Amino acid sequence: MAPTPKAPGTPTSPPTLTLKPGTSWQNAWQRSLAAAPEAFRDDQVRNLWAGAWHPDGDPLPAISPVDGTPIAGPPRLNAEAARHAVRASLDQHRDWRHVPLPERKARISATLDALTEHRELLALLLVWEIGKPWKLAQADVDRAIDGVRWYVSDIDRMLVGRSPLPGPVSNIASWNYPMSVLVHAMLVQALAGNAVIAKTPTDGGLSCLTLACALAARESIPATLVSGNGSELSASLIRSPEIGCVSFVGGRDTGARVATAVADLGKRHILEQEGLNTWGIWHHTDWDALTPLLRKTFDYAKQRCTAYPRFVVQRDAFADFLAAYLPAVRAIRFGHPLAVATPDDPLPTLDYGPLINAAKAKELADLTTEAISRGAVPLHRGDLAAGHFLPSQDTSAYLPPTTLLAPPPSSPLHHAEPFGPVDTIVLVDTEAELLAAMNASNGALVATLSTDDPETYARLAPQIRAFKIGHGKPRSRGDREELFGGFGNSWRGAFVGGDLLVRAVTEGPPTERLPGNFPDYHLMP
Repeated sequence: MAPTPKAPGTPTSPPTLTLKPGTSWQNAWQRSLAAAPEAFRDDQVRNLWAGAWHPDGDPLPAISPVDGTPIAGPPRLNAEAARHAVRASLDQHRDWRHVPLPERKARISATLDALTEHRELLALLLVWEIGKPWKLAQADVDRAIDGVRWYVSDIDRMLVGRSPLPGPVSNIASWNYPMSVLVHAMLVQALAGNAVIAKTPTDGGLSCLTLACALAARESIPATLVSGNGSELSASLIRSPEIGCVSFVGGRDTGARVATAVADLGKRHILEQEGLNTWGIWHHTDWDALTPLLRKTFDYAKQRCTAYPRFVVQRDAFADFLAAYLPAVRAIRFGHPLAVATPDDPLPTLDYGPLINAAKAKELADLTTEAISRGAVPLHRGDLAAGHFLPSQDTSAYLPPTTLLAPPPSSPLHHAEPFGPVDTIVLVDTEAELLAAMNASNGALVATLSTDDPETYARLAPQIRAFKIGHGKPRSRGDREELFGGFGNSWRGAFVGGDLLVRAVTEGPPTERLPGNFPDYHLMP
């Protein structure tokens, strides 16, 4: 019997999704074992120190935020082993600083070639470990490789009159950009003549970082990669006299503790901390241009230091703003980054996948519910059922996009960065209110002001306490020659980017004052 045809206009059921063949965690793990057997053994990852891979540390169980699949967890060192690792890094540093620059350039270039060869595997590991959609994961790897190649080509002029630090650079970074922030920084620091140490972020990125460091270690780059509890390792990775510089990327609470430690020791430091990045709307009418920009702000679920979670909108323009904003937020696609309808389909183009873990998703959902109960107005609440998911998969780490009007001052969503797909909107009537709302977190990394009048932008922008300010367009951390830093509590220590990154991890004239935000001075580039 022939099937009964559907009546015209009958909606079709969405296809049942399946995992793209060759992209499972087990596939990624087996490829990692084959690519770097010295670093990956059986079902565990090793620590790298003293130029060798060590089976030490107590592995912490871990699951992927993508769908709850068990993945390799960090092999946590104890404090004593960390001290040995730091001491060994100092020995490497004393040798490496005397390696001629042409040889350092050749070894870093060979590392970049190896990273390029394993580009897709590195990106696949990022998908499973931190939930990045495929295109964003590839972009993270590419930005690391391309950015360091720029430094290789320009490093000669940057090092004129400069020398390596007295000891290695210790890197403690958040989990969200393992390649384009952490690996990029480590390779530039090594190019400048320093041995480098990195602590694996506890929340994700272990296998990707391990593979990258294995490829670097094969070229005799003096890299150390260790895992462990921050409080137990801080004495070695931050306070140890062997350390020449501490580079930190993370939240304000942890950053404040690191800042206190390095200030007490007078140690060179680069501390990038969070801030509430804001987008102001004031006497603006080009709404058609705004909608696609608003959707882009949700990339990677706003889990990045330059995300825009707060919009400060002129009350008279609110209706027009909402007409531009709601189509953008309703068009957002989120879900499993590796789910396809048929095996031959390309991987999906998503705005974001999961948050870093289920605990973070629950935290933000609870904060949203609490803010609404205290008076915030829900303008948009996405539906988890609209996500791009495998049948019956674990979706506990996913949060649909949410937008609240006027979060109450008692809510953390009023004054802190949510680090997730939750937008808040504040309405203002005067320029003074606009500036006060845009400066709510006492310093930020980026901000944007959308206004039709260039003179208004030129007058108001200098009063916004952000390191980078866009006129109607978002700002980013930047690549290559672009500088980066922060105002107020969003940054402490030396600014980076371009020449400043090299200056931050080298020594110049004795009277030199580095551009940055230091306890006793603030100097813009």
